[in-house]
Amino acid sequence: MLTTQQLAEFHSKLLAEQQKLQQEAVQAQQSSATVELDQQSVGRLSRMDAMQAQAMAQELARRRARQLVEIAAALKRIESNDYGYCLDCDEPISAARLGINPASRYCLNCADNH
Repeated sequence: MLTTQQLAEFHSKLLAEQQKLQQEAVQAQQSSATVELDQQSVGRLSRMDAMQAQAMAQELARRRARQLVEIAAALKRIESNDYGYCLDCDEPISAARLGINPASRYCLNCADNH
């Protein structure tokens, strides 16, 4: 069972991570404006590099969005006093595990099953 101080620390960590990810999303959106390439002056490899960079940016955006959803769910669990308990077995999640990832939804045993 988590102490009030631990709960407050995890809450702060979640909010800080949420804010960081939201800022990254805004920056990524601002820097991902469509760039027109002059097909005559840009070679095939440059176009392939641009396509690869675009695919990587899209994957980063998906991961960031998934992390934001997980953080929002963890914050809701804090509000409902369900935070720190495994969603599968309802056993407490270790403070060490939450220290590594405050948005953890599963204890170590159940996480192996997912």
